[in-house]
Amino acid sequence: MDAQSIGEVWDRVTGTQPAPPGWLALATGATALLLVTVRPLWRIARNAVTIAHEGGHGLAARATRRRLAGIRLHSDTSGLTLSYGRPTGPGMVFTAAAGYTTPALLGLGFAALLAADRITLLLWLAIALLLALLVRIRNAFGFLSVVLAGAAFFLVSWFGSAEVQAGFAYLGGWFLLFGAVRPVLELQHQRRRGQALDSDADQLARLTGVPGLAWIALFLVVALTCLAVGASWLVRPL
Repeated sequence: MDAQSIGEVWDRVTGTQPAPPGWLALATGATALLLVTVRPLWRIARNAVTIAHEGGHGLAARATRRRLAGIRLHSDTSGLTLSYGRPTGPGMVFTAAAGYTTPALLGLGFAALLAADRITLLLWLAIALLLALLVRIRNAFGFLSVVLAGAAFFLVSWFGSAEVQAGFAYLGGWFLLFGAVRPVLELQHQRRRGQALDSDADQLARLTGVPGLAWIALFLVVALTCLAVGASWLVRPL
């Protein structure tokens, strides 16, 4: 690839794209809501939220100088991130809190880029994040899940029309915003039934002395706030 071709790719990635029609934001939002609320669809689509969740744990671990041993993604949509370092302290708290907040914050980031008409940049940033996550995956299902997700983003960004790219990006943004809420509600439902006793919220309760329910409330506030703000940005063209 010569310098001119590299320049063209760079301009394509960093430039702006035409704003999609207003109906697309509503259609992709409705589709994302169906993926989150219809149980059979959610069982499959939830893997994307798990990728963001475990990626958040991993990023927080690295940011706080903990040693990231690896990340596993499982076919039941659960995941596990292993890191080593001080078992208590701000770094551990930040790492534990990052899981349930990352999908919502990532969705908000998607919405901000879409509001700025940076659709291609969004797709390529997603590819970069997935590549960074891939090197930390330590099981076959997780590796396959991240590769397929990255391939989907690349194929859409490289071969998709402007309308396809916009639809895919908007669907991803909406799905992260909606999909960040349901796992928090599911977690509290499990805790009420005496399950998930070693959840992120319960680990945070042991680390900080703040009740697990308070952490659940914080996760929910972050998710709902990101959803409200992100939705206002995504439907702004209307």
